[in-house]
Amino acid sequence: MVKLLHLSCSPRADSVSSAGARVFLDSFGRARPDWDLDIMDIWRERMPEFAGPIVEAKYARMNAQAFSDPQRESFAEAERMALRLSLADRVLISTPMWNFGIPYKLKHWFDIIVQPGLTFRFDPSQGYLPLLKDRPTLVILASGSDFTTGMNRGRIDMATPYLRDILRFIGIDNVRFVPIGPTTGPQQPIEAARERALRRLAAMAATF
Repeated sequence: MVKLLHLSCSPRADSVSSAGARVFLDSFGRARPDWDLDIMDIWRERMPEFAGPIVEAKYARMNAQAFSDPQRESFAEAERMALRLSLADRVLISTPMWNFGIPYKLKHWFDIIVQPGLTFRFDPSQGYLPLLKDRPTLVILASGSDFTTGMNRGRIDMATPYLRDILRFIGIDNVRFVPIGPTTGPQQPIEAARERALRRLAAMAATF
């Protein structure tokens, strides 16, 4: 069955990014009722700390060395998470911007799945090469400032370039972003930005 993987990256069920995801998924479900929806709440997902055996396993694999039993068991967690992504035909990431970047739990997820032999490989003559097939991916990014019109209050968006580059590194180039902001300040700009984004998300879902 074809599958959409949704990475839900806000700890707040009533967050702006979560609201955007609900609008998108409602429209997507009506357009593609035969698709399977795999929701990954990264605040509830079991993710190993990137320390100890899993770090040792990473370097063992990079050096073409056999795993010890603890390394094999720990690396199996990374394999499980990377497989879940690789089996998705479409990917939706809904996330807030925290301190100019992404929430630490989302960074944790990337640190686990971006592993040699799982999502990338290194070739001495060609450098780093992605291992995943490209697939349509949509990022809903909610931020306190308005990065669409430039009214960003002096803040820098480091979330968008990071997500674009890390996804490209593992093979996902077909990435579109729907920013929602501002989410703080005067109410009128907040409501206008949210309404524009929700209309856009509902329309995009029909052909995603």
